Amino acid sequence: MHQGGEVVLVSTPIGNLGDMSRRAVETLEACDLILCEDTRTSARLLREYGIRTRTRPLHDHNEDRQIPALLEALATGQRIAVISDAGTPLMSDPGYRLVRAVVAAGGHVTAVPGPNAAVMALTLSGLPPHPFMFSGFLPPREAARREVLAQLHAAECAGLSATLIWHEAPHRLAEMLATLADVMGGARPAAVARELTKRFEEVRRGTVAELAAHYSEHPARGEITVVLGPPLQEDSTATDLDTQLHEALRTLSVKDAAALVAGITSLPRRTVYARALELARDRK
Repeated sequence: MHQGGEVVLVSTPIGNLGDMSRRAVETLEACDLILCEDTRTSARLLREYGIRTRTRPLHDHNEDRQIPALLEALATGQRIAVISDAGTPLMSDPGYRLVRAVVAAGGHVTAVPGPNAAVMALTLSGLPPHPFMFSGFLPPREAARREVLAQLHAAECAGLSATLIWHEAPHRLAEMLATLADVMGGARPAAVARELTKRFEEVRRGTVAELAAHYSEHPARGEITVVLGPPLQEDSTATDLDTQLHEALRTLSVKDAAALVAGITSLPRRTVYARALELARDRK
């Protein structure tokens, strides 16, 4: 690929247009093309800073189709910027498949750093800042959401101890927090960050159970990020899944060991069975 061609991931404001950096503006002005998650949403930002670079949409439904032509443009030396509707590109937004293709083709990818809602929510939450794990959005359906959380809780039982971060839609927040309390424990410390950098910015802190109760009675509005603290030390299930499985596997089959430990820990049998299989393979 031509040395002059490159993709630049440019972070944009998550709510306050004043957070646009001078370098971000200069980069977007100098690029040959700006790929936008939604050109209509980005038009306001570009007008605000007098940026007249041509734009093209890049979203989940067209990203794969666009890649060949974009690689050809890069091969001729073009400089292409990628922006999302708000924040850092690729973080719950399109662009990953393009970046992967450019890297595979030997092209150059760089970035202009800037606003990120997940990191801002983490720093304002009052919860341990590292290690942390950002998981985008949980599935919207209750059964799938519960399964994803159960897998995370099983990972905690196997030793994972990190602050967890998700984005959530306001109309699903109360339901999501209720599931979080049920699966991960209502006593866990958490925070809900809402409308970050905007006029009505709010960070509400408390236990998961307290937050679930609050938002069940006070529906939320705006852009939302949920931050969950690491497992509590007194949560025995967060420390002894592997220990209990190892002990059970000494005398029981994988299936029976999983059934026994699932009953003890109140974790989903399928999740415990998958972990038991892994441990059984390691023992061979």
